[in-house]
Amino acid sequence: MSSSHNGPPPSPSLVSLSASKPVNSNVISRSLTLTAIKVLKRLRPREGQVLMLTDKICVKYGRHIHLSEASTMQFISQNTSIPVPKVLCSFNHSKKTYIVMEKIKGDIIGNGWVRRSEYSKTKLLSQLAEQIRKMRDIQPPQGTKISSINGESLFDCRLPGTTMRFGPFDTVQEFHRHLREGTEHDPRLPADVQDLISQHDNTWPLVFTHGDLSSLNVLVRGENIVGIIDWETAGWYPSYWEYTTAYQVNPQNSFWIHEIDKFLQPMPEELAMERTRQKYFGVF
Repeated sequence: MSSSHNGPPPSPSLVSLSASKPVNSNVISRSLTLTAIKVLKRLRPREGQVLMLTDKICVKYGRHIHLSEASTMQFISQNTSIPVPKVLCSFNHSKKTYIVMEKIKGDIIGNGWVRRSEYSKTKLLSQLAEQIRKMRDIQPPQGTKISSINGESLFDCRLPGTTMRFGPFDTVQEFHRHLREGTEHDPRLPADVQDLISQHDNTWPLVFTHGDLSSLNVLVRGENIVGIIDWETAGWYPSYWEYTTAYQVNPQNSFWIHEIDKFLQPMPEELAMERTRQKYFGVF
């Protein structure tokens, strides 16, 4: 089980913009982790990029994993009461990153969702909304870019492009220019693309964003949220990004699209804007 820290209210001074560093990385912890993976990966099924080492400890590893994910979970745990996996160790080895963490005991919120009572659904979604408010209350320090928690590049395998890592960006406009592959104003463009570029020129405040609040990444026990997991897409983003990314619902959990407006502030204009971008410049 993971533990969370009921620390003081977040403030800019709590945010470190130093590069992500390994956690508790020493010869013994690295060797034990690599040996355990070598033995257990043949015996236990790997769920995505996660392998269970014991019934309480797991490791997330691969070439597309980044130390910034461990830094994010540590930051969230230290500065909010949002329940996240406790990071035990993280390091780089042979072009792969390894994050060893405690497993939160719980089921994904989507399991049995359609059979829950309306009271139960409302209770859980209210809790989720409260957890998100805690995250959005974190104030970015002056000069924060669109970036990971430590000012580094971002990750999102759902975005089109030649690499899954991108940024950081000094401004919202630079981020949007990247999303539309550098396209600028041109009267020959379709009218809705011209409208999109004009909308992209607007400014939104930066807020800390999970970036993938799907039903697969929220853990519950009974009628209590006990964990929010998979922080690989997290970072400082325009305030609408949490909402529009939440709408990229896994087809296996199509019910979730009907719940999003109950735990996130609806932003229909930004959602329409993002759908136009996906239409012309690649879908998730």
